[in-house]
Amino acid sequence: MRRIVTELYVRDNCHPFKATLLLWVQVPMWVCVSLALRNCSVGALGSAVQEQFSSGGTLWFTDLTAPDSTWILPVSLGLVNLLVVEIFASQAKMPVSRIQKFATNFFRAVSVVMVPIAATVPSCMALYWLSSSLVGLAHNLLLRSPAFRRLCRIPRTSSHSDTPYRDMLAALASKYGSRGQHR
Repeated sequence: MRRIVTELYVRDNCHPFKATLLLWVQVPMWVCVSLALRNCSVGALGSAVQEQFSSGGTLWFTDLTAPDSTWILPVSLGLVNLLVVEIFASQAKMPVSRIQKFATNFFRAVSVVMVPIAATVPSCMALYWLSSSLVGLAHNLLLRSPAFRRLCRIPRTSSHSDTPYRDMLAALASKYGSRGQHR
């Protein structure tokens, strides 16, 4: 069995470590940027930097050193993260394993727990977290686009659809839309 799996890795160039490689860079970078923003907002780098953060916001979060009192950033962060989790969960074409169910529920819980955490940190951190999540969502949606996949010469597989966005909406609607009718 090991030999067959190794041959598949070589043939398809798809070692599992490659799937986690991005996380080994992305997670430490996310933590470092978050800590740097926190340090800037509390004045650890000097009062001049903290002054710029306290007056450099926009819209409703003009003070980037204070938590978002309106909860717009934290709730948006939670909703975007939940959307990412649900998009992935709705795309399963085969029955999911217990580990996949656990992982999906774990990330759902993390998305919900991030809301009160984001409400207690400086707005600059919540804004960074929301921006990071939106960029991740955009990447995931873009990589599903048939036109983008052709442009980048990403090979077509049997699991790819010509109408991925319509399929996503239909999967989400069938999963969550029918629940309201049964109540």
